[in-house]
Amino acid sequence: MGKVVCGISISADGYSAGLNQTEERPFGDDGGDGSGAQLHAWMFDTPEENRVELDQLTDAGAFILGRNMFGPVRGEWDRNWNGWWGENPPYHAPVYVLTHYAREPQPMAGGTTFHFVTDGIESALAQAREAAGDRDIAIMGGANTVNQYLAAGLIEELRLHISPFTMGAGTRLFEGVPPLHLEQVSSRGASLVTHVTYRVLP
Repeated sequence: MGKVVCGISISADGYSAGLNQTEERPFGDDGGDGSGAQLHAWMFDTPEENRVELDQLTDAGAFILGRNMFGPVRGEWDRNWNGWWGENPPYHAPVYVLTHYAREPQPMAGGTTFHFVTDGIESALAQAREAAGDRDIAIMGGANTVNQYLAAGLIEELRLHISPFTMGAGTRLFEGVPPLHLEQVSSRGASLVTHVTYRVLP
C-alpha cells in the first residue's frame, strides 16, 4: 500500500497564499502580483535545478485537492470551471476535490478525472486509496486542506518547499493543527528554495 504524502510550497513564515484571493490573483496578497510567482519561482524559473522535487509532485496514483485549490468558484457550480490547468492537467490520475456541492465527475485530457467529494476528508482518502492501488496518495493543498489531514493524523510524509521571503498574513500551514512529531528524512537547499521532507510520526 502506498503512503499518504503531501508536497506544498510555503513562504519562510509558513504561508501558502496571502489574503484577498481572487480569480485574477489566486494567491492574493503574496508580496507580488498575486500569481504566486515568488512562492513557485523554484518550479518555473529553475526547473532543472529542482527536477526531482517537481517529478515527485505528480508521482502518485491519486490526488486530493481542496476546492479553493481547484478554483475560485464558490457555492453552487454555476459556471463551467475545470481547474486552473487547462484541458490537460498535470495529474494524469484520479483527483478528488473536497466540496460541499455535488457535481458529476469531470474527465480531462491525459487521464485526469476530477471527482467531487461532499462527505469529508476521510471519504476522499478512502476513494483515493482505492484508485491509487499500491501507489502513493498525494494531498496537494491548499494549506487548509493539508491542515485538516494533518490534524486527523492522516498524512505520513510531509514535503515542504520553502521560499526565501515572508508573506505576513494569509493561509498558513499548521494553523489549528495539534503538535506534531516529525522525523527529518532529507533536506536540500537550492537557489530559490529549500526542500525539507519529514516523516510524520504517530
